[in-house]
Amino acid sequence: MTLELIGTWAAALCLLIGAGFTLVGSIGLLKFNDPMTRLHAPTKVGTVGVGALLLASVIHAFTFEGGSLHELLIMGFLFVTAPISANFIAKVNIHRRSCETPPPPPRDDTWSTLDVPEADRQTEPVSQR
Repeated sequence: MTLELIGTWAAALCLLIGAGFTLVGSIGLLKFNDPMTRLHAPTKVGTVGVGALLLASVIHAFTFEGGSLHELLIMGFLFVTAPISANFIAKVNIHRRSCETPPPPPRDDTWSTLDVPEADRQTEPVSQR
């Protein structure tokens, strides 16, 4: 068994895994009802599915062409930015109260809560002005 044959099979396996995750993630994006569960599907596709597709490209490049590090840089950028953007989208959904909010904080002086001062609760939201 040659190295080229092993590389071909490994790249094919990564392509199948990536395509499977992408298919399941796109179906989940269409089928889930609320924004927070809908957010879960594409974030997994972005990290695992596209990561497997890029890994197949890396394996193919190192097997047949002599290598390319561009895909590794893309994977690094993807794995850093996808969870951060998903976190920001989830925070927007929580603050807009378009989903179930987290439980109230145990103390009022914690910094990472949805507590709003009483004076700010009486003003109308920017979207209704």
